[in-house]
Amino acid sequence: MRQQSSLARLLASAALTAILAAGLGGCQTMSDITGSISPKTSASADSDPRREVEVTGERYRADPKNAEAALAYGQALRATAQRSQAAAVLEQATIAHPGDKALLAAYGRALVDNGNFQQALDVLGRAHSPENPDWRILSVQGTAFDQLGRHEEARRYYAGALKIAPDEPSVLSNLGLSYVLSKDLPKAEEVLRRAYAGAGADARVRQNLALVVGLQGRFAEAEQIVRADLPADEAAANVAYLKQMLSRKDDPRVGSAAKMPLASLSRPE
Repeated sequence: MRQQSSLARLLASAALTAILAAGLGGCQTMSDITGSISPKTSASADSDPRREVEVTGERYRADPKNAEAALAYGQALRATAQRSQAAAVLEQATIAHPGDKALLAAYGRALVDNGNFQQALDVLGRAHSPENPDWRILSVQGTAFDQLGRHEEARRYYAGALKIAPDEPSVLSNLGLSYVLSKDLPKAEEVLRRAYAGAGADARVRQNLALVVGLQGRFAEAEQIVRADLPADEAAANVAYLKQMLSRKDDPRVGSAAKMPLASLSRPE
């Protein structure tokens, strides 16, 4: 049981780099899409997320038509995994401010969180323009296409993002996970190693690489990569369970590991 929960945490961390979500994670955060590193809310970055919801919620309810208040509240809701509520708040904000690209980007990312991938693509397509593309939004659009099983289209969006932000680890991580989804593990490893070597690569990128190395049966190497982020006993438990899972050729969990969703497992942020 401990091994299962440990592996679940690894898989969850491995899949958003993000994001999903923007960069789905790894997917990155919606705040990444709108051009900042962390959500611009009224409390500090290390504050209690639930308190953040209270503070931003009070401000939003005092003035529901305030775009900045709606954006902050939506981000706080996403950070506490209240995905449907975040999407609802941001949807109303985009109705009140149809031309606000930051709100459109936030709403699109909330839709990805919520599993509404086609609708997210429609919204995200309005969040920037070909004349002024945003690599963060392009990366999230890629994760949405990946979730729909349209991997070649997804990779065109990642390629567009990388033209703007060459060797950006979050985009490379999403691209690597795209190859995981299509079961091209050697290519996934090649891309994730580029992400891992890049400046600014975080724990999620390293965990994505460890996952792909482990899926190819190189468990000792995967454990070495994982140790950079986890205590030794937990890292060993993760790799041991992954080995057990992959050694059972007919176990349906093997297939599900290779098809794990990007955005839905990414941290909401």
